This record gives sequence, C-alpha cells and structure tokens, in this order.
Amino acid sequence: MTASNPTPSNRIALITGGSRGLGRSMALHLARTGVDIVITWQNNKAAARAVVAEVEALGRRAAALRLDVADSAAFKPFAGQVAELLRGWQRERFDILVNNAGTSLHVPLMEVTEAQFDAIVAVHFKAVVFLTQALAPLLDDGGRILNISSGLARVSLPGSGVYGAAKGAVEVLTRYQARELAARGIRVNVLAPGAVQTDFSGGMVRDNPEVNRMVSSMTALGRPGLPDDIGAAAAALLAEDNGWVTGQRIEVSGGMVL
Repeated sequence: MTASNPTPSNRIALITGGSRGLGRSMALHLARTGVDIVITWQNNKAAARAVVAEVEALGRRAAALRLDVADSAAFKPFAGQVAELLRGWQRERFDILVNNAGTSLHVPLMEVTEAQFDAIVAVHFKAVVFLTQALAPLLDDGGRILNISSGLARVSLPGSGVYGAAKGAVEVLTRYQARELAARGIRVNVLAPGAVQTDFSGGMVRDNPEVNRMVSSMTALGRPGLPDDIGAAAAALLAEDNGWVTGQRIEVSGGMVL
C-alpha cells in the first residue's frame, strides 16, 4: 500500500504499529512538521489505508507496509521492502525509526504461562533488537530512533509484571543503542507513555469508568492521557533541531504517581 506526493521531503519516518492509537497520532504529528511517513500494520488494512490518506491530506508522502513484529524471520525481507519503497521516493535511506508496535498482557506473575511470556518478549523486546538491526543500514547517519516503553516500567501495577519488565529491558537497551550508534550520529531515546485512552488493552482506560477514575486520581494533571499528548511529545523529541538528547527516558504521563 503506497502513495506518492510530488512535494519532496527532507525527512522520512518509519513507525511500527502506525495504523491506530499512539502510532497513528505520532504519524500525523510528524507529518504536520513536514515528515513523510511509512507505517506498518498487521491486521487492519483499512485502518492503515486511512492513516495513509490522512498523511497525504497534510501534503506528505505516505506508505503502509504489513509486518508482524513477533516474526523476526520477516525482518530481513521487510528491510528489502523498505529499501524498494525508498528507491521509489528517490532516497536511499530514511531518517526516523519509531519502535512502537505492541500488545498488552494483564496476568499475575504466578499465573503467567511460558507462551504468554515468550509472546510479550518477542514483540516488546526481541523485535526492538532485531528489527532495529535489520533496518539500521537504511537509517541515515545523524538519524533518530525512538523506542516506546511504558509508565509500567517505573510504576508497579499487579498483573503487569511481564509487560513492565519487557519495557524495562527496552529502556536499558535504549542506552546501549545510543552508545553504540553514536559513532554514526544516531540519537536513540525511549518515550514512556502513562495510561492513555486508546483501544489498547481492549480500551480499558478509555472505556472503563472505574479505571479512568483510578488513573485520574493518581495523575497530577488529573486525567488519563490522550493519543495526541503522546504524538505531540514524540514529534517534539524528534524535531530536526532537537538533536542534543540521546540515551534518555522521557515519561509522558501527566505526572502519574509522582
């Protein structure tokens, strides 16, 4: 699924899981700053097409490529698809990689199965290691990587132990990526959203009034986050003139559990 726009762009961002929720918001906020967008999707082709159309309406080029980040064997062929797309846009490399795609798990540690553990680690940690590795040759020197973590890597909520621990691993990984890719001028940071009103976890924060009230009560600014809170923060961190930040964890939670 690709579409082209005659207006050239200086920067191209690739966002995994960009067809909905936080990924969609990040794509639109970056597009408003003049960035062309490539998103990945897994199941909802119509939603991906809609994001492509929204980005095009903002005057930017857009494409949507299917990818299951749980399938590491797909990463090398996917990198080939990205390279082919870039050639069609008269580019050899892209500028921004956002490792955003994810799933949730709410199971107590004493009940979690090995299959559930493996699935979370594959999506939230293994993919960030090996998809970044596969795409690094296509990422421009001086480019940016933004990994997405969670407030649950800092705040302990029973039932979220495996998910939070995987996100904690991503936070440590981010510092190592920042150190090892610094020779190429690539900045690597990790953004940790708090509870956000999306369809994540079955829309738990958005649609469950009790959960919504609980989150609001523990947040300094008095409400759960919205997708645009995260999209705006990501676009600001990835702004072209914001280049002296690397290896950092930035939490965007409205002051949750201060």
